[in-house]
Amino acid sequence: MKYVMLLMSFFSFFSSCKAQDKAAVPASIYDFKVEGLSGGTIDFADFKGKKILIVNTASKCGLTPQYEGLEKLYQQYKDRLVIVGFPANNFMSQEPGSNEDIATFCQKNYGVSFPMAAKISVKGKTMAPVYQWLTNKDYNHLKNSSVSWNFQKYLINEKGELVEVFSPRTAPDAEEIKKAIEQ
Repeated sequence: MKYVMLLMSFFSFFSSCKAQDKAAVPASIYDFKVEGLSGGTIDFADFKGKKILIVNTASKCGLTPQYEGLEKLYQQYKDRLVIVGFPANNFMSQEPGSNEDIATFCQKNYGVSFPMAAKISVKGKTMAPVYQWLTNKDYNHLKNSSVSWNFQKYLINEKGELVEVFSPRTAPDAEEIKKAIEQ
């Protein structure tokens, strides 16, 4: 009987923890506010009515030149698209710098003008809540995914719904990305 009670207590505790974790993740992309790379706050509610392309970035990756393509995409579609970069050091320590280092690198090398968030984690136990939302079907209502590498792209439509996940190797100027933006 003690064993049954202990087991029931464990399951009750585990269930309450899962419920608390779920409650900690906002229901909509528009509920997120994140720290900006150079200070301030990026409020996703400010992007209502536009598509949002969320990209995890890194400065020392073979895919880092995608910053150039992302900036061109942003300039081409900025009347209807916001790109938000999230520097992350989850893959082979390819984003080791501080927020200040990353901001300087992005501006100096690629002239990045789209919003960049402060450095976060996009995987594991320290995954930022916005990435919990992006990768979990229970929150985003599209599909489960995992961030496979730097420069994975998540496209949110004008209603705040996740509509597509693009591989890190999909170039920002790929037809499939442009077509999804233009829809």
